[in-house]
Amino acid sequence: MELRDTVALVTGGASGLGLATVRQLLGRGAHVTVVDLPGAWSPELEKELSVDGRVRFAAADVTSEDDVREAVALAKEAGELRALVHCAGRGSDRLRIVDREHQPGPLDSFVSVVTTNLVGTYNVLRLAAATMSENEPVDGARGACVLTASVAAFDGQIGQTSYTASKAGVYGMTLVAARDLASHGIRVNTIAPGTFDTPMLARLRDDLREKLAGDVPFPKRLGNAAEFGQLAANILENDYLNGETIRLDGAIRMAPR
Repeated sequence: MELRDTVALVTGGASGLGLATVRQLLGRGAHVTVVDLPGAWSPELEKELSVDGRVRFAAADVTSEDDVREAVALAKEAGELRALVHCAGRGSDRLRIVDREHQPGPLDSFVSVVTTNLVGTYNVLRLAAATMSENEPVDGARGACVLTASVAAFDGQIGQTSYTASKAGVYGMTLVAARDLASHGIRVNTIAPGTFDTPMLARLRDDLREKLAGDVPFPKRLGNAAEFGQLAANILENDYLNGETIRLDGAIRMAPR
């Protein structure tokens, strides 16, 4: 896929991994619709990114069919939607299955995490892919989608049951979606990031951040969001990459806790 003048949709695009992806795509000449929660789009981002009219913002909850349909419609104002990078999600609730008082973990928290991370992913994927399926093919292709899982999908830690379940679901969905959408000329791949220096990790104490960085074999640091955005753009550009989940983690394998 040639990204110059391509229309792309990036969820969670107002911060962290999503914002880094938006910057990469704009740098390669794409038109980008940023999807994020109301209030996430700041005047500072507007000033930085809206210099030549190639970026739009859609306030949306990724679990809402109406919100995502409106975001897709906004993206289509720039042309045929051909690229999706879905970064929106939430972190772990850090709850045990059974707590120290022998009480079961709250079901509503588990449902909330899975709804945002897994159901939200499917909702965005199905609506974006439906729109892509109507595109005129270019060299047989109509679109490409990049989803976001986590290394927790493979080696989740204690207290991450809900988060791991949701991200393992995204990983499991990837190959099936690629096979399902192949007849429409749409590729689906997933990135499983490790410990990245994002606003989510910025809330941790410095000593905890240093420990996370030290656990990475090489390079011994937290990931840079720009590295995620670069990989997402490369996946979109590589027409033979399909049905794959790529760990972007410096070879880390998470300990039980």
